[in-house]
Amino acid sequence: MRNWEVSMSQLTERAIEKSFIRLLNEVPFDKITVKDIVEDCGINRNTFYYHYEDIFDLLHKVFEKRAAEVLAEGIAQNDWQESFLRCTLYALENRREIYHIYNSVDRCQLERFLYNVAGEIMLSYVRAQAEGMQVSVDDIGTIADFYKCALVGIVLEWLDGGMKQEPEEFIRRVGFLQEGSIARMLARAAQESGAQQQSGA
Repeated sequence: MRNWEVSMSQLTERAIEKSFIRLLNEVPFDKITVKDIVEDCGINRNTFYYHYEDIFDLLHKVFEKRAAEVLAEGIAQNDWQESFLRCTLYALENRREIYHIYNSVDRCQLERFLYNVAGEIMLSYVRAQAEGMQVSVDDIGTIADFYKCALVGIVLEWLDGGMKQEPEEFIRRVGFLQEGSIARMLARAAQESGAQQQSGA
């Protein structure tokens, strides 16, 4: 594909996504149709289906891009709270859009977005904390997954409660309460790894 064709394709996708998000801020996801999007965007249905399989594929790709944008801002390896706060602030700033998805039949896309972002943040943080320690890749992944699930669970509860609490408040509180727990888990994993190496020597 030639460069100008790529540019036109990207411009079309941006226009479709912009129309979709505009509609998503006005009506629930379940009420939006491909017809609504193409009329708002000023394209025909064939053009839409050239870029997306259906409206669910469009939603999936929008969240993929949003996750990439959040992570592109950088993951603070020594401060998971700052990185995760950006994710919750995005939800707060786009409250109507988020709830129109969260209360729809395809809320799993929003949950997948949260798990993807939280997973990358915690994996980067745990890897940084484990540097220089004899901890297996599996144990690092398990610890990161544990905290990923805990964080996403808290955010989903926050969404269920109407986003009433300031995200910085509960994220900082969670950070304070769990401080040192990841280091202890890594130390235990390293101790076990060392013991296994000694017994096998």
